[in-house]
Amino acid sequence: MNIVKAFLTLSIVGLVVIVVLFIDFTYKTFSYRQSMLKADAIVVLTGGKGRVEEGVHLFRESRAKFLFLVGVDPSVKKSDLYRQKPGDPSDDNVILEKSSRNTLENSIFGRDLIVRSGVHSILLITSRYHLKRASILFHNSLPKDVTIIPYPVDSINLRESWWIHGGSFQLLFREFYKYCMLRTFFLLAQGELSESVIPIAPGG
Repeated sequence: MNIVKAFLTLSIVGLVVIVVLFIDFTYKTFSYRQSMLKADAIVVLTGGKGRVEEGVHLFRESRAKFLFLVGVDPSVKKSDLYRQKPGDPSDDNVILEKSSRNTLENSIFGRDLIVRSGVHSILLITSRYHLKRASILFHNSLPKDVTIIPYPVDSINLRESWWIHGGSFQLLFREFYKYCMLRTFFLLAQGELSESVIPIAPGG
């Protein structure tokens, strides 16, 4: 009986810890605000609705010298995403990265673009629910002197009343699980991601 009681106690404690961490994760996810700061580069993790449009909008406002569109489909041309108009920043500073296929690869290929361009601050644009996981990956892949400014893009997939919307809850919990796995990995393997090398293919 003592073993059963101990198991139940540990299970309850573990469940309480998970609930507290999940609520904290959710609170911080909804606490992100669209920053008014400028940076050396805008880094857009493509694949979610509204991300590229927001990045292009900020680039046209000269919020950064460079616009890096990371994870672009190989069939997409630069002119499909950005057409320079009179008074706009040069499209020479819009760089498409077409090799990465997930958030981990985004951070590694994105890191190579950022380092090669001499960038020391970035506006990191992705969907709100995805921002904490993307931020921890870029934080661990980039040199420590690069400032990361998280910039959320909202979508209909995530609602603030997540506790009564099944789709939002599932989306947040999946991201929470992946984020926890990454936190654990980086606790055990600090510096691992910053040392990884993947040859980068030219974007265009």
